[in-house]
Amino acid sequence: MTTAPQQATSHTSRVAGYLLALSAGATWGTTGPLSTGLYRLMPATSIGFWRVLIGTVCLALWGLAFRRELFRVDGRGWLLVGVGGGFLVALFEVAYQFAIAGVGVAGAAALLYTAPVLVAVLARVLLHEALTVTRLLLALVVMAGVALTVSGGSNAGAEAARLGIGAGIAGGLLSALSYAGTTLMARFAVPRYGAVRVLFLEALGGIVIMGIVLTLSGHAPTPPPSAAAWGGVAGLTAGSVLAANLLFFAAVKRIEAAPAAVAATIEPVVGTLLALAMFNQRLSALGSLGLCMVVGGVAAGYLNEAKQGGH
Repeated sequence: MTTAPQQATSHTSRVAGYLLALSAGATWGTTGPLSTGLYRLMPATSIGFWRVLIGTVCLALWGLAFRRELFRVDGRGWLLVGVGGGFLVALFEVAYQFAIAGVGVAGAAALLYTAPVLVAVLARVLLHEALTVTRLLLALVVMAGVALTVSGGSNAGAEAARLGIGAGIAGGLLSALSYAGTTLMARFAVPRYGAVRVLFLEALGGIVIMGIVLTLSGHAPTPPPSAAAWGGVAGLTAGSVLAANLLFFAAVKRIEAAPAAVAATIEPVVGTLLALAMFNQRLSALGSLGLCMVVGGVAAGYLNEAKQGGH
């Protein structure tokens, strides 16, 4: 029988997990505006490579100075997180750039955020998490809201070179699949290896795989060409690579993958609001409706997790 203190602890943990996932999504939301400012300075694929590389180096230096156990991982950890997680990181970084170039920033974001539905379904199959009607409906509402939000706004700094709708759709769906896979992998691996170690291993694997793939495909990463470019990449590293991932991994340690994915879907809403403020972009009536749907869906998810924690 569950005691009152245990119930309170469970409730607090679930609420904290949801708020951590929400914070991760908000931090990820800075990625679009910061990247938009960098597109005129360096290739998009190089941005992805360098932000992950700098993040990996920072984690390695921190481990050497303060926590040597960061490098002590069993064979299963290297295979699952280093190789598997690294592949997912590399796939996301490359696929999402194809999505942006093929269907634009709005279309790419809408395709990416089919991920909460994928997470809800795959978590049921792979992790045996409950696929409740509430969770599925919240994921669908939030996904629809994101689509309206990003398609209802204008996008400054849109890429001139387009790869075609087919490549864009494929890239968007692959980025969503890799995002879903990373969420499920974190749900399994973080309780076993810790958030920082998981982030280090997948970043290390991702940078090796990205370096090989980009070089072989004729898009070898080029260093940031100026101090402004280095500063922009450093900002992306601190936010979207280090802070956001650590917040998200801390979240999936406390709540299931499906509600964590729904909470993190606040990302494009934050990105849209920042774009409105920084680039004088507009939001149509449908975009405003979508914004309300996402905020409402995320808030309902928060209340649902708080209720679950109280049982």
